[in-house]
Amino acid sequence: MALFILRRLIQSLFVLLAVSVVVFFAVYAVGDPIELLVSPEASQAAREAMIARLGLDLPVWQQYIGFLWRALHGDLGTSFVHGIPAIELIVQRIPATFELVLVAIMLTCVVGIPLGLVAGLYRDEYLGRGIMASSVLGFSLPNFWQGMMLILLFAVWLGWLPATGRGDTVTVLGVRLSILTADGWSHLIMPAINLALANIALVLRLTASGVVEARSQDYVKFARAKGVKPGRIVRRHILRNILIPVVTVIGMEFGSLIAYSTITETVFAWPGMGKLLIDSVYQLDRPVVVAYVMLVTLIFVVINLVVDILYAALDPRVQLVTPAQ
Repeated sequence: MALFILRRLIQSLFVLLAVSVVVFFAVYAVGDPIELLVSPEASQAAREAMIARLGLDLPVWQQYIGFLWRALHGDLGTSFVHGIPAIELIVQRIPATFELVLVAIMLTCVVGIPLGLVAGLYRDEYLGRGIMASSVLGFSLPNFWQGMMLILLFAVWLGWLPATGRGDTVTVLGVRLSILTADGWSHLIMPAINLALANIALVLRLTASGVVEARSQDYVKFARAKGVKPGRIVRRHILRNILIPVVTVIGMEFGSLIAYSTITETVFAWPGMGKLLIDSVYQLDRPVVVAYVMLVTLIFVVINLVVDILYAALDPRVQLVTPAQ
């Protein structure tokens, strides 16, 4: 296990280095933030002073070396627009995004896995076919369109839920949380559903296919021949064996939801990292964009490591390190 973690950490360093190169040069090749930060009426001297203060007068490769050196010391740059460290600005938005993603993952597990079990167990009946057919909508409907329809239905027509914002929050250990207030939940439920729909469909279909495959295995047939109750067969022999790929996918989707929550956060004006990224792109706030991508990449790396360890814990037959030949 220790050798596996060490190898993955070394691989992760190379991944982060490669991502930093690609993102830095791609972002710094687009647009000129000075056009947005300096008034058109400003003098040429004022423009040059701003360019020098932001370090934009240096060649791009020197800017990257400086960024890399500062990043090794925990400094991912200062926001051009807000004037505070980019990582501090992102950290302020992390609780809102994590709340949204955690609730979306909970909905994915609570809804997707049971529906997948039912669809797999009743594959040849109308119930199973209906569930599988309806799951196609989760893949087919655009995320932004789903969000607008949810707002139209529950906020505009029915007036049950607020359309935008985060609602009331409480501070716990210095972190503002909306998940602990009723008003916060009323603001959270629609964006969480919108973010979870595609993943519910994915986990549902993955679980259903796993159930169909597991039911044809000899150990399930043998348990049925011994007279084991159907509920026990599902819990002990089917569900336990199909959880390995499901856990893997859910872990991967956790990172994906953090990275791709931008559309949902923008539609519902949810003040998370995704909305910050969109605003920073519009404002050409390069340090924030680069810091966001680096942080999300780090989250992906950590989640992948945790998923691999859980994979081995669920199935002892899985070896984390390939033995020497």
